[in-house]
Amino acid sequence: MATEQRQYLRRCKLIVSTAGGSGLDLSGLHIKFAVKKADAQTPNTAEIRVYNVAETTVARIRKEFSRVVLQAGYESNYGVIFDGNIKQVRFGRENGTDTYIDIAAGDGDDAYNFAVVNTTLAAGAKQSDQIGAAANSMSGRGVKQGYIGDTGEGKLPRGKVMYGMARDYLRQSAEASDTSWSIQDGKLQFVPMTGVLPNQAVVLNSKTGLVGQPEQTNDGIKARCLLNPMLKIGGKVQIDEKDVAQAKLPDTAKDAQANQPADIAADGFYRLLVVEHSGDTRGNDWYSDLICLDIDATQPPNKQVKPT
Repeated sequence: MATEQRQYLRRCKLIVSTAGGSGLDLSGLHIKFAVKKADAQTPNTAEIRVYNVAETTVARIRKEFSRVVLQAGYESNYGVIFDGNIKQVRFGRENGTDTYIDIAAGDGDDAYNFAVVNTTLAAGAKQSDQIGAAANSMSGRGVKQGYIGDTGEGKLPRGKVMYGMARDYLRQSAEASDTSWSIQDGKLQFVPMTGVLPNQAVVLNSKTGLVGQPEQTNDGIKARCLLNPMLKIGGKVQIDEKDVAQAKLPDTAKDAQANQPADIAADGFYRLLVVEHSGDTRGNDWYSDLICLDIDATQPPNKQVKPT
């Protein structure tokens, strides 16, 4: 199935808080943000600028708060677009009257950099057991276990000692099970390379916020739409084949080797690889820029997985 959401009446909510959840709501202030998410092992990032914050509040944010949650969208389609650790807070002055604070944050940054596994797996353990052990170590640093797709039925022939960075064991499991792993809004997820998250496809067309014309590139199908929090890394996106501008054919054989545009999906279904949300609560920016890949483009020969 696919879902269409009409986009109108902007909404934005920005909360900075302690690890325990108590915090401040900065939503009433002028806010600009740039959120970058990808189907990658390294943490997603957010750069958030908040204008004219009281000096006492700036001091509290610097000393007390370690987490930031940003929600944005529209009245009919609103949700979390970033949830992560505050890495740095900088104060500045834009002009003679306006000051600002810049909040730099990483999604699961603390867990990615510092979570360590120290345990033993018995003979017969599966990749899901190794993932569970690594996820357990990350949970103590704010990252919970999210969607874990099929990681296979292979079993260890003998016991295994796990001692080291959790991210290294997650990388091993991803390679062994042909999946991709990432941290998305504070949750660890594993998605099969030939699959997608089990959610509805987000339909993008002129009625649901598609801006301009999507284009076929070497990196994937690139598109822009009005800010949409339903766009999830590893999730499904539906774009009509006729809406995508085809890449120009190469002039020479040498150019053809260097330029191999991603496939345009005949059925319109894609897997979301990258999404960048940008917004200004008192300006024009309120967009999501995305790169997606034909779901069938990652299929092994003679194997097809149809969208559900």
